[in-house]
Amino acid sequence: MKILDACCGSKLFWFDKKCNFATYMDIREETYEIYNKKVNVKPDVIADFRDMPFEDCTYDLVVFDPPHLKWAGQNSIMKGQYGQLDKDRWPEDIKQGMSECMRVLNNSGTLIFKWNENQVKLKEVLQAIEPFSPLFGNRRGQTHWLVFNKQKNLNGGNR
Repeated sequence: MKILDACCGSKLFWFDKKCNFATYMDIREETYEIYNKKVNVKPDVIADFRDMPFEDCTYDLVVFDPPHLKWAGQNSIMKGQYGQLDKDRWPEDIKQGMSECMRVLNNSGTLIFKWNENQVKLKEVLQAIEPFSPLFGNRRGQTHWLVFNKQKNLNGGNR
């Protein structure tokens, strides 16, 4: 199995941060301390999720946990750990990222999408990424995990 974490950040939700069949990618590499908390963003590949340097159909599973904040303090721990969206271009950026994730996903592959709707509602994100639609996921709370299947989206599955 080959896994891509397209926006790994500091790998906060990974139990095994050194999984040998996962490729960790992020647009930045940095290590610093902020408010006595260490932030360590150390991807295997430094690249933009909107333009990935991988061949089509490379991965069995893609994890897409893009930045979800439009507003964050310059030195905030949240910005350090998760990055920040462009407040004006975020819908296009997320859609391009989703397209890239689907491109590098093999034809029977699965995409796990994580979103926190503190500043942008999940409904807005789902509209931005159309025609992609999830198979299932949680709809309660503030942080959402959604599962997409490439085959379903290739065949134009219904919402």
